[in-house]
Amino acid sequence: MAWFDGFEDRLVPVGPLRLRVRTGGRGGAPPLLLLHGFPQTSAMWQRVAQALAPHHQLVLPDLRGYGQSDAPPSDAEHSPYSKRSMAADLHRLMRALGHERYAVAAHDRGARVAHRLALDQPQAVQRLALLDIVPTLDMYERTDMRFARAYYHWFFLIQPAPHPEQMIGHDPLHYLHWKLGGWGSSGRCFYEPEAMAEYERCFQRPEVIHAMCEDYRASAGIDLAHDRASRAAGQRIACPLQLLWGERGVIQALFDPIALWQAQCSGPMKGQALPAGHFLAEECPQETAALLQAFFSA
Repeated sequence: MAWFDGFEDRLVPVGPLRLRVRTGGRGGAPPLLLLHGFPQTSAMWQRVAQALAPHHQLVLPDLRGYGQSDAPPSDAEHSPYSKRSMAADLHRLMRALGHERYAVAAHDRGARVAHRLALDQPQAVQRLALLDIVPTLDMYERTDMRFARAYYHWFFLIQPAPHPEQMIGHDPLHYLHWKLGGWGSSGRCFYEPEAMAEYERCFQRPEVIHAMCEDYRASAGIDLAHDRASRAAGQRIACPLQLLWGERGVIQALFDPIALWQAQCSGPMKGQALPAGHFLAEECPQETAALLQAFFSA
């Protein structure tokens, strides 16, 4: 399969930023936004996107600060990297591309952005698939020794700048490879060479390392404030929701994703584990694509 055959790759102005966006597909309703996670880019979706392209218009951005998208300066509250700010980018992007209503499938950090997007733009998000996460607020509030060991990076990356940035920047490829081989995943053999080359190229940029740390700092501060306010106001995901997670991963081992998401969802919901660790779309792309297509075509 040719690398992103039939997809356009460009920088799209979104407010004061430019987001790197891959677009492709042959129509279908609704348009589908695919969001990546840490420490990756939109390249993670290549095999899934090729399977979905005959059925949907696909939009695959690099999140702000990640990949080849712009990394704006941050502030003391880390608000430019709040999930609300990142979700607003994506809603503006979809509108700029002519999509007022759309579906979203998202993994890891992108899934946290997608959760906020569904809360802040319920009129736009028609269907939502979240891959290998449970709500950020629940994960922090249920932290114990097992979680701290498995997701130590949640506590390392939030340390004040520039300490994590300098430590990662000393040998960024070592840190990248360590992360990509973890969380229940079976090494790194399943990554496409083109994807790995893109991850390596982007992860070595100091501004990307800083932006990723800011993403996590926001999640440990301003994002929790936003999440608590949404829960106090009774906001829930209103659209149909599909959950997928890896049976060898941390989510399966430490949490009950169905119960935790059911508490945050007012619409229909379903979920299941796949025979993978954390990186579902690359470890088992055929199964992931088939389940997403069935859900988004319903």
